[in-house]
Amino acid sequence: MKVVRMIVLCVSFLSVAALAQVTAAPPYTVSVFATSVTNVYFQPDSIAIRNGHIFIGFGNGAAPDGSDGKSSTIVEYDQSGNVITTYSVKGHNDGLKTNPLTKELWAMQNEDGNPNLVIINPDAHTQKLYKFGPTAHGGGYDDIAFRGRDVFFSASNPQLNPNTAPAIVRGQLAGNMVLVSPVLMGNATATDIPTNTPFALNLQDPDSMRFDPLGDLVLDSQADGELIIVHHAGKIDQSVYHLALTLSGTATQIDDTVFARTSHGVILISDRDGETIYTLTTNIFSPDAAFSAAPTSVGRLDMDTGVLANVVTGMVSPHGMAFMRDEDAQ
Repeated sequence: MKVVRMIVLCVSFLSVAALAQVTAAPPYTVSVFATSVTNVYFQPDSIAIRNGHIFIGFGNGAAPDGSDGKSSTIVEYDQSGNVITTYSVKGHNDGLKTNPLTKELWAMQNEDGNPNLVIINPDAHTQKLYKFGPTAHGGGYDDIAFRGRDVFFSASNPQLNPNTAPAIVRGQLAGNMVLVSPVLMGNATATDIPTNTPFALNLQDPDSMRFDPLGDLVLDSQADGELIIVHHAGKIDQSVYHLALTLSGTATQIDDTVFARTSHGVILISDRDGETIYTLTTNIFSPDAAFSAAPTSVGRLDMDTGVLANVVTGMVSPHGMAFMRDEDAQ
C-alpha cells in the first residue's frame, strides 16, 4: 500500500502565503502533512514511526532544561494527518524514537539539563517516567538510537570545553532510573573521511543521532557543523570517523539526517518555527541516500564529502525528520 499523501487543514500559525514559499526542486515534491494548533501544541520537532502511525513531539515552548515546569505534547497521527491521540510529558521533548523490539515509544526530555525519559505504550495508552543521575558532561540527553538490545543517547549541551566527558552513552533501565555508560568521548580521535587523516574531536553540541543502513551510528554535533560516524558502536573494535558539512561552499549546521532505506517511501520533516510538518516525496529514492535538515532548507547529503545540495527551500527552521517506507504504511 502506498503512503497516503494529503494536505491537512488545521488551525495554524502560518498564512497560506507563507506556506507557498516552501518549494522542492524536481523530481521532489513537498506538501503539508499537519500543522501546529494554536495554544494547544506547537513547535514540532522529533518524529517517530510506529505501525503505520506517525508520532511527533511538540516542545510547546518549554525550557530545554525543564526549569519552567512546562510540558511537551506527543501527537499520534494516522497517514492522512488525522490526530489519533495525544500524550503530555513533563519537560521539553527532543528525542523521540520507537523501540523496534518492544514497539514502545521512547521520549527524551530536557536536552540542556535535568533529563528524563518517558516510555509510552501506545496500545495501552500508558506511560512511565524514568530519571537519570547527575550527568558527567553537565548537560542533558537529546536523541535516542536502538541497535538490537542496545540503546544509545547523545549527551547534549556539554559544560566542558574541551569536552572530556562522554558524547554518546549506552543506557540501561534499572527500576525507575536510567543508568548510562560511556561509548564515545567528546575528545576522541577520529579519521576525517575526505582526507583520511586523524582528526581530534571536541564535540560541543552532540544532538541528533541514528543508525545508517550500514549499521554505523551517525551523530550530528550541530553547532560544530560536523557528523561523527561510529563504526561498531560500543564494541571493542569501535572506530570513529569525522565529516565536516558544507552548503553552497560554506560551512553549515544541520539537525536530523535520515536515510532512504527503500526506493519508495516518504520523508517527514518538522519545520519547528514554521509550525508545520511536511512530506517530501519523489518517484523513486536512490538506495541509502542521505537527507539532512539545514538551517532553512533540507538537502541531500554526500556522505563522502559532507556537501549538502538543497532539495527543499523556504522553510523557517527544519529540525526533526523520519523516513517512512511504503511497507511501514501497511
